[in-house]
Amino acid sequence: MDWGLGEGAASARTRAAGARIGGLKATESVCPFCAVGCGQVVYTRDGELVDIEGNPRSPINQGTLCPKGASSRQLVRQPGRLTRVKYRRPGGTEWEELELEQAMDMIAERVIAARENGWQDTDRHGWRVDRTLGFAHLGGATLDNEENYLIKKLFAAMGAIQIENQARI
Repeated sequence: MDWGLGEGAASARTRAAGARIGGLKATESVCPFCAVGCGQVVYTRDGELVDIEGNPRSPINQGTLCPKGASSRQLVRQPGRLTRVKYRRPGGTEWEELELEQAMDMIAERVIAARENGWQDTDRHGWRVDRTLGFAHLGGATLDNEENYLIKKLFAAMGAIQIENQARI
């Protein structure tokens, strides 16, 4: 027995705790939230997500996860997660459900109007800036690296200069 390594380092309690993943498929993955690239182990049963935890084999996080990484299971399995578009009209007190296409059209119309109304060809010194101050973007903490990258590209292409995200904790 290799004392200090593998099974030799595990107590009876640790070995008993390992039984909780019996019958589950374990897939190594990478946390989607920031650029660190922490390793995760995703446990599934018959294609359904059961749990996500830090990958102890990862040299980056060695089995630990930050609060966002530790809560990544909730992105999929949160029972209170909204799956329909909710909209509250100006001055309204009730939420209503909209079709996704209608909501996307409303957003596009408002972005175009804000861009046009806030467009600047030159700044106060006469320097050419070609930008809009009509809208900004602050990404939420549940956006992953790829989403933040695409949002940055999109908003920059529309002329926005106020773009930030919460990829950092």
